[in-house]
Amino acid sequence: MIIVMKPGTTPEEVNRLKDEVELLGCKGSITQGENYAIIGLVGDTRNINVGQLEARANVAKIMHVAEPYKKANRLFHPKDSVYKIGESSIGGKELAIIAGPCAVESEEQLLSIAKDVKRMGATFLRGGAFKPRTSPYSFQGLGQEGIEILKEARRITGLPIVTEMMSPAQVGAFGEEVDVIQIGARNMQNFDLLKAVGQLRVPVLLKRGMAATLTEFLMAAEYIMAGGNEQVILCERGIRTFETYTRNTLDISAVPVLKKKSHLPVIVDPSHAAGIRWLVEPLAMAAVAAGADGLSIEVHNNPEKALSDGQQSLLPEDFKKLVDRIRPIRKVIQGE
Repeated sequence: MIIVMKPGTTPEEVNRLKDEVELLGCKGSITQGENYAIIGLVGDTRNINVGQLEARANVAKIMHVAEPYKKANRLFHPKDSVYKIGESSIGGKELAIIAGPCAVESEEQLLSIAKDVKRMGATFLRGGAFKPRTSPYSFQGLGQEGIEILKEARRITGLPIVTEMMSPAQVGAFGEEVDVIQIGARNMQNFDLLKAVGQLRVPVLLKRGMAATLTEFLMAAEYIMAGGNEQVILCERGIRTFETYTRNTLDISAVPVLKKKSHLPVIVDPSHAAGIRWLVEPLAMAAVAAGADGLSIEVHNNPEKALSDGQQSLLPEDFKKLVDRIRPIRKVIQGE
């Protein structure tokens, strides 16, 4: 349920009403717009007398929310969320460009790539220290050593680092060391993990599960936000369909739908959607044209010898071409 207050209602009156409805068993959150204040209610609203609320002089209207997700719902938060992270941001006017290798393989490898992508326009550095792989015999990442290498790359380049968390047991280290925590597609409905990162105050990049509906995706974000961490970034990375030519099928319609339903930033990972190097650029261009707030691109200086996902990783010079081609599209979309 959403209570829309009339223009001119004082903050004290808004807070007083919020306190009143919370005594009836709900949890309220206040969003202050330019003209209206909105109180979003989460929980059991059966004890609330809607008629009495509507009769109040300072209440403009009551809106019922049918969707099961509340905090992620744009009705509760009409303005787009923007997260400032280091010198960069995700959401708003700036296009976030997250780039780097699928996996951290060595200090030499990561530092070389980090310097390249920074020079070519990246605003964040990605790299997996812990790698969930389909095969137990595949490279699983360097673990904590990989985190230390990412931190060194951040120190040298100034780029905020994005890396994947796989277990609630890693919360302590990640919460203190990482700028953006990634929750991978395989863990989108790992509810214990979602609750754990919900206790942190570190931005979370949540990837859509391979067979998840958009409602299920937003409900996973709701798990994190319900814990108190409202800095969630949604990432469309392709879903599993009957098509076998590509690794996954990029659901480009997810971008405008998610942005209509939610205030959370939406980025796209064309590398995992395509699984094929030459497809990454056109899918990235389509994502920006559809209104994505950012991209996550895999870049490797020697894809043929990459320990993970070399077939979809761009060379640094190809990444530069991609950045140069998407910037004009972004300007058109923003009406510049």
